[in-house]
Amino acid sequence: MKDCLHIIVKGRVQGVYFRAYTQKQAVKLNLSGFVRNLPDGSVEIVASGHPDDLQKLVAWCHKGPLLAKVAELVVNAHQPDEHWQAFEIR
Repeated sequence: MKDCLHIIVKGRVQGVYFRAYTQKQAVKLNLSGFVRNLPDGSVEIVASGHPDDLQKLVAWCHKGPLLAKVAELVVNAHQPDEHWQAFEIR
């Protein structure tokens, strides 16, 4: 069974390798989808995979990489509009 989540990470999350570390976490958790910077300074993640692994990614996102300062996390269920084979940085 696969679920899909849409996550917005707000705070000091650009320029701190957030996307690269998110990709590493997602690959480790066998998730597919993507991560990208948004113009407002936040990071958007769409991840698909086993519900337990998605929750582990969400837990990691609350802290992020060492230099990040996560202020807010917005997590919603998401209807996947693509079938991702991997987890990519956009």
